[in-house]
Amino acid sequence: MMLTNGKDASSNMLDPTADSQLNQPIALKRRSASDNGAVIVGIYGVPGCGKTFLLDQLKQELEQEYFAFYEGSTMIATVVPGGLDTFQKLEEEEKVHWRKIAIDTIGKECADSGRVAVVAGHFMFWPEEEEAGRPVYTQNDLDTFTHILYLDLPAEVVARRRLNDTERSRPSASAAHLRKWQQAEKTELRRLCLHNSILFSSISQHPALQNKVLTLLRDFQHHTEEYNLSRAEIRLDETLVAGQGQLETVLVMDADRTLAAEDTGALFWKTASSSRQPGDEDYPLKTLFSSPLGYSYTAFRQATLLYEETADDQEYDALCQEVASMVTMHPEFVSLLQVVAEREHVGAVIITCGLRRVWDKVLEREGLSKTVKVIGGGRIADGFIVTAAVKAALVARLQDIHQMYVWAFGDGPLDLEMLDKADQAIVVVGEEQTRSKAMDAALRNAIDNDGLRAYQAVLPSSASPRLDTTKLPLIRITEHGFVNSVLCRRSRHAGIHVLHATDRNAAKLLMTPTRDAKVAGPALRKAHRRVGVYLATEFLADMIGIEEYPIPHVQGHHTSGYRLSHEQRTSIVALMRGGEAVAYGVNDVFPLAMFVHASRPDDIKLHHLEGQSTLVLVDSVVNSGKTVVQFVQHVRNLHATIRIVVVAGVVQAQSVSEGSLAQVLAHHTNLSLVALRLSDNKFGGKGTTDTGNRLFNTTHLL
Repeated sequence: MMLTNGKDASSNMLDPTADSQLNQPIALKRRSASDNGAVIVGIYGVPGCGKTFLLDQLKQELEQEYFAFYEGSTMIATVVPGGLDTFQKLEEEEKVHWRKIAIDTIGKECADSGRVAVVAGHFMFWPEEEEAGRPVYTQNDLDTFTHILYLDLPAEVVARRRLNDTERSRPSASAAHLRKWQQAEKTELRRLCLHNSILFSSISQHPALQNKVLTLLRDFQHHTEEYNLSRAEIRLDETLVAGQGQLETVLVMDADRTLAAEDTGALFWKTASSSRQPGDEDYPLKTLFSSPLGYSYTAFRQATLLYEETADDQEYDALCQEVASMVTMHPEFVSLLQVVAEREHVGAVIITCGLRRVWDKVLEREGLSKTVKVIGGGRIADGFIVTAAVKAALVARLQDIHQMYVWAFGDGPLDLEMLDKADQAIVVVGEEQTRSKAMDAALRNAIDNDGLRAYQAVLPSSASPRLDTTKLPLIRITEHGFVNSVLCRRSRHAGIHVLHATDRNAAKLLMTPTRDAKVAGPALRKAHRRVGVYLATEFLADMIGIEEYPIPHVQGHHTSGYRLSHEQRTSIVALMRGGEAVAYGVNDVFPLAMFVHASRPDDIKLHHLEGQSTLVLVDSVVNSGKTVVQFVQHVRNLHATIRIVVVAGVVQAQSVSEGSLAQVLAHHTNLSLVALRLSDNKFGGKGTTDTGNRLFNTTHLL
């Protein structure tokens, strides 16, 4: 590229080998986008395709607070002493140096400000009289850009625009030459992006081109691997709402080559290939997943962009309908899912790395769409993509947060993490000519080295098993015994999620000042605050999970820090008065969380819950649990799926084994309790023994 003086004159052409960094008086520390989290989007296309016009339109539509816009010539003029005139007189190697400085400056500015950079520039110049174009990019560009959008307008349109452009003088170029130029740029950009973890999308001429670009930029602005998982978790939680706490067992199923022998991705591209331009790949996903990106989050995000540029919404839906008509579900799975649909305590969900829309249509045809939901992607509008890690995380969420017993069904290497997490794992084995060739070795390694315990279901029954039936025992999913094992009732009471430190030495030390009659007022509040810090660090971090983020190291470089997963989307509610000190301790560990005081349930408002993933209700002592139940019921009326964790210093043991609190814990999904200790003492404090009075020196107010 990429950053030039904006004029396609021969003096700006650059041999791609002229990429060495010179010893210049100005130098910026290299900061790649992957290191600092900055989102840097390049907008490319042959001169005359409308990059500058589009950039001006985007400036009018996007908030300057969140987006920064750069034109190549303007950036060059800014960083080069003497501006463009001086730049034009430099040797080519010197120009390369300043192009690097320009892109590094953009990267640093946006890393510091947190804004998304939108940069219009050139990838190569190619006068028609020359045999090949000359690229104008540096390794710094490839290290900095996170996304590239290519304006792929018809060559005839571009040629006409160039002729009619009175503001710029450009060398003449025929439509045939411009078309060749465009193809060369797209081919090389796709290759470079795959090898440098840059997301690439070609944008064709369309009446809604500007809206398309706006949609993509807004998606690029916030879509990270962390955000992606949170969207998938929300989708999972929504699919469970209909169960109203009755579900005990969930069947989690992969789709392609598991529920059916077909690979819907391959069918989609085969179906779409008839309408694609000559020279386009018929199966671009094969190239994508065999690239250095592998089956990463970035690779699946790139797959989504490929689907986006292949068809608009209407065409995409029609293609999915055509693909769905080619898919035949294994009758054994249709039968099993029909039986599951008749049971209130058993549910099923498809979690697929493939196309959600295709499987929605397949399930609709089979009459299963009301009882079996699909978690998957394929389009930007879906909000997320599914990777192997997402599959495993959703299974873990079903178990840890929703306290479900999980049966998992999958066929390939991308399902192994999910299968390993599940309570029961079934490897679906198809015909040898269609099943995954890489699965045998990966499966053997998972069993021998990672401790996977699984069964195999061979579909059709005439297919040969994988490995051997001792290492991977055979089951038939229509067999009476197997179906009964799936449908059996499982004790929800046994699944109550209560964590406590009663017998730990740390708890004994922490609880001593809280029980000492001589300790009151600030000293007692400090002791309760330490309890909150301990429970947050020891239990909540494990229960909710942590996430990695970059922090400056004391030695001057960046390193990894850790915080609560979705900490900024966590609300800590102090149940007044007694819970405030413990809640402050929790907040000390999770400083990004929202803090709310609540004397009664209706002090918690909808705006305290909207957009949040976790609510932490904090009290000092829980006796009967009546107050906690009232708060939980109020929150559930406002938000049906938010994770609720009750945190307390002392919990009366009987309250979590019988009574209203035990019932709420057993029958509400996404609800857990954490305590410093469980106590058999049913004594309720009053006056001088009331915890709230002791905390605030009001024991004399009887």
